[in-house]
Amino acid sequence: MAQVEKRGGLLRKSSASKKPLKEKVVLMYDEIFMTEDPSKCSPRFWEELFLMKVNLEYLEGKLESLDGEELMKIKDNINCLFQHCIQALGEEHPIRVVNALQTLCALIRGVHQKNKSTSGFDIINMLMGFDKAELCMKNLMESLDSLLCAEGSESLKSLCLKLLLCLVTVTDNISQNTILEYVMINSIFEAILQILSHPPSRREHGYDAVVLLALLVNYRKYESVNPYIVKLSIVDDEATLNGMGLVIAQALSEYNRQYKDKEEEHQSGFFSALTNMVGSMFIADAHEKISVQTNEAILLALYEAVHLNRNFITVLAQSHPEIGLVTTPVSPVPTTPATPLGTTPPSSDVISSVELPLDADVQTSNLLITFLKYSSIVMQDTKDEHRLHSGKLCLIILTCIAEDQYANAFLHDDNMNFRVNLHRMPMRHRKKAADKNLPCRPLVCAVLDLMVEFIVTHMMKEFPMDLYVRCIQVVHKLLCYQKKCRVRLHYTWRELWSALINLLKFLMSNETVLLAKHNIFTLALMIVNLFNMFITYGDTFLPTPSSYDELYYEIIRMHQSFDNLYSMVLRLSTNAGQWKEAASKVTHALVNIRAIINHFNPKIESYAAVNHISQLSEEQVLEVVRANYDTLTLKLQDGLDQYERYSEQHKEAAFFKELVRSISTNVRRNLAFHTLSQEVLLKEFSTIS
Repeated sequence: MAQVEKRGGLLRKSSASKKPLKEKVVLMYDEIFMTEDPSKCSPRFWEELFLMKVNLEYLEGKLESLDGEELMKIKDNINCLFQHCIQALGEEHPIRVVNALQTLCALIRGVHQKNKSTSGFDIINMLMGFDKAELCMKNLMESLDSLLCAEGSESLKSLCLKLLLCLVTVTDNISQNTILEYVMINSIFEAILQILSHPPSRREHGYDAVVLLALLVNYRKYESVNPYIVKLSIVDDEATLNGMGLVIAQALSEYNRQYKDKEEEHQSGFFSALTNMVGSMFIADAHEKISVQTNEAILLALYEAVHLNRNFITVLAQSHPEIGLVTTPVSPVPTTPATPLGTTPPSSDVISSVELPLDADVQTSNLLITFLKYSSIVMQDTKDEHRLHSGKLCLIILTCIAEDQYANAFLHDDNMNFRVNLHRMPMRHRKKAADKNLPCRPLVCAVLDLMVEFIVTHMMKEFPMDLYVRCIQVVHKLLCYQKKCRVRLHYTWRELWSALINLLKFLMSNETVLLAKHNIFTLALMIVNLFNMFITYGDTFLPTPSSYDELYYEIIRMHQSFDNLYSMVLRLSTNAGQWKEAASKVTHALVNIRAIINHFNPKIESYAAVNHISQLSEEQVLEVVRANYDTLTLKLQDGLDQYERYSEQHKEAAFFKELVRSISTNVRRNLAFHTLSQEVLLKEFSTIS
C-alpha cells in the first residue's frame, strides 16, 4: 500500500501521479481568503471550522503571501474569522476553544508580518474593524481571564498565556503595539496573580506568567499611566509575592545549574585534553565552552518586582532549600539548540523542589543568594552584548537593594548567616577557593565580595566604565547604611582597599587610551571618596580599632599610587583642557589621603633610621601610626555619606527600551505553539459531547 505523506496542508500518495489532495481545514482557509462570505453557501462553516485541527503553518503562510492590497480585499472575512474565534472561546467544547486560541495566534502573527511600512494598513482595522475593536477586545480579554482563572484544563491555560505573549511581543517595540491599549483597559493582572499564588498553576504556568507581567509593565511606561505598574507596586499578598519569587529563583537556579554542569564537563574535558598532549590551542576558547544563554526576561521581572514593590524586598530573604542539593526525580526534558535558556520555562519537576519543607541537612538558600550566584556568572564576561546588558541589569537590581532600608537590615543581620559560593573568574595569579572553606557570614559580605570580584577582573582594553561606576555606587550605598546605623561588619576590608588601589593604578597606566572614550575622573573621584568615607567615618563602622590602623597602613604602603594620581590630576587641572574641572575635583578630594601620607611617611623613615632598620615590618609601621594619630590634622569633607537615589525614568529609559525590545524579539522567536501537541490535547479532551 502506498504511503501517505502530509506536508504544508496537502495530502498525497507518494507513489501516485495524481494531484495532491488538500486537507479539509486548508480548503476552508482558502474559502476565507476569497472575497465572498464563506458562510453564505455553508451556514455551518464557522461551527465546523473550529472542530478541525488548526494548520498554523498554512494559515500564517497564506496571510504572509498576500500583499497589502489583496489583504484589504478580504478584510471583512478576516474580521469575521477573528470575531468567530472570540465567540468560540465561550464554547463548552474544549477542542473548539483550543482551535480558536491557536487560530487567533496565527491570525495575529500573520497579519503583523504583513504590516511593514509599505503595506499601509492598520492592524486593529485589519483584524477586527475599527467599529467593533473595543467590544471584540473586551470579549477576548474577558474570555482569556475566565479561562486563566477557571479550574479547568492546564493546556488551555498554557495556550491562553501563549496567545497573550504572542499578542504582546508581535512588534519589536511593544510600546508601538496599539492593540495593547485594550490589554491595559481590560486588565488580566488579577489572573496573573492568581496563577502565581496557587502552587499547582504556578508550577505549570509561573514562568510564562512572570515574563508576561514583566513585558506588560514596560508598555509605554514613560508616556502614560500603566495600570500594571500601579497594581504591581501595591501588591501585598504574601502567597502571590512568594510565588513570583519562587518562579524567578527557579529560573535563575536552572541557569546556575546549567552553568555548573558545563563548567564540570569543560574541566573534565580540559584535563583529558592536557593528558592527551593536545595542548594549548584549546585554552584560548576555554571560557567560550562554558557560555550559557542568559535569561534577561526573568531578570527584568526580578528588577520590576524589586524596583516597584517595597513588599517584594521581604521575598529576597525567604529561605528555601538550596535548589540542586535537593534530589527529586526529574524526567528528562528534550532540549534543542534552537531554544536557548531564558525563553522556555524550566521543567516543572524542578520548580516543585523549591517548595519542599526545610531539611536540617540541606543548605538553605534564598532568592538573593541565587541572584548573587547568577550575577557572579553573567558579570564574568561582559564582551558579549547580552551579557553586558545582563551584567548592567544585575548591578541596577543591586543598586535598588542597596538603597532599601529593609533590604539593608537583613543584608547586615548577624543572625542571618549564609555560605555563598560565588563563581570566580579563573586567573593565573590566584588559587581557586575551595567551596567547603567558605565562612558563614551576613549576606552583605557576599554582595561586597561580588563587587570586589568585578573590580579585580574587568581591567581590560574594552573597559566597562558604566559597570564600574555602578559597582562603586553599590559599595558606597552599603557603607552609607553602615555609617548611619553604626553596623560594624566583620569583613576583610583590606581586599576592597587593595582592589580599589589597583583600579586607580589601571586608570593611570591607561590614561591616554581610556580618556579617548571615558571621563575616568568621575570614577577616580568615586574611588578616592570611598577612601575618604573610611578615613572620616571608619571609626563608626569598621569592626575594630586595628581595622582603622590597617586602613592607614594600606594608604601609606601604596602611597606611590596616590602620589602618581595627584601628579596626574594636578597636571590636567592646571591645563585649560576639557578635563580641567573633572581633574580638579579629584585634586581637592585627595587632600586627606595626602595629609596622611605626608604626616606618617617622615615619621616612619625617622623610626627606621633611629632603629637602623632597612625595611619595617607591618607591625612596626602600625606602631608608628598608632603613636602619631594625635598630631595628624584632617579636613572635614561634606557630603561623603550622601548619594543620589536611583532613578529609572531620567537616566535608564534608553537602556530599558533596548532591553525590552531584545526580550520581546527573543520571546516571539521562541514561542512554540506546536509544543502543545494536538495529541496531548486530544488525550485531555478525549470526548466532545
